[in-house]
Amino acid sequence: MKFSHLLVPLSLALVVAGAPAEKTPDKKDGFELVGYAKENPLGETTGGKGGATTTVSDVAAFASAVAGNEPRTVYVKGDFNLTSRLRPGSNKSIIGVGSGASITGSGITVQNADNVIIQNIKISFILDNDCITLQNSTRVWVDHCEFTSDINRGPDYYVSFHVPAEREEEIVMLMCGAKDGQVDIVRASDWITVSWNYFHDHWKSSLVGNSDALRDVDTGHLHVTYHHNYWRNEGTRGPAGRFGHQHVFNNLYEDFLYQAIHSRSDNQVLVEANVFRGNTSEALSTYGLVVPADSPNTSPEGDYELDGFANLGARNDWGPATINITQVGNFTEVPYKYRLTPLKHVQEVVRAGAGLGKI
Repeated sequence: MKFSHLLVPLSLALVVAGAPAEKTPDKKDGFELVGYAKENPLGETTGGKGGATTTVSDVAAFASAVAGNEPRTVYVKGDFNLTSRLRPGSNKSIIGVGSGASITGSGITVQNADNVIIQNIKISFILDNDCITLQNSTRVWVDHCEFTSDINRGPDYYVSFHVPAEREEEIVMLMCGAKDGQVDIVRASDWITVSWNYFHDHWKSSLVGNSDALRDVDTGHLHVTYHHNYWRNEGTRGPAGRFGHQHVFNNLYEDFLYQAIHSRSDNQVLVEANVFRGNTSEALSTYGLVVPADSPNTSPEGDYELDGFANLGARNDWGPATINITQVGNFTEVPYKYRLTPLKHVQEVVRAGAGLGKI
């Protein structure tokens, strides 16, 4: 059953007392690593710290530099048209030089890896795949990147099903909607921070947990922090989560057309001090309906999953958008320290600080 947003004041009262103190923003306020990628049972995400440093400017050197598991910091300079997925190993920092490096053609898959940092990279117009996929990986920080395609060709233009039959796993992931996102976090990935990124002009932005059939795989994992990201002219998934825990704070949403933050399939979100502007219809929903503009689109009315849960910490500015909290969860605080940008400054600070060339 769909519940009214009138439930919200009760849930706010339950958790607002535990919200951290606000602080007037300074230049580059909060650019340091914060969240699950910093404080977790495995230790802080450090990427290639302590290892060799190299700068790459061609595709072959790029792929070679990120291979293997030895610590390495890879500075990326220029534009790269990848013909296949870049697959970094563990203990890597991948950092765009100056105003940022650019990737087209194919994106990045972090699979069965640990301790990876991706910063200052623009990834755009990736067909039949995600810009970044995190699969069965831990301690990943995606920071100050830009992700874009276009939103004029419909929700499924950037995923087609022209995949050879022998690539069965990829077909399954496509059918689950896991190959059309900007940053998708799937298959028991854990301890992730997604911060200060610019997501724009794309239908399906960031999915956490790519199937409601993967409860046994994902439950107990998928701890993700989203903070100070700028979402503009997007369709859905900002983020959408299943079976995990996402802390979503100090993000700016402008013209997020359908479901922005969507918690479904027993997922839990803690949502605080976010700002919604423009043509944004539904800022937050825990109702299990996956709208037709999302996937897998097996019904013209949308697809039904179990409801998720939400709690609200510091006050959000919902702007023109509605919210629909059907279940208040028990995820009321996170096990790490963080500092909130005051709500009145979020729009200014995120616009100024998110995206390329800011680190």
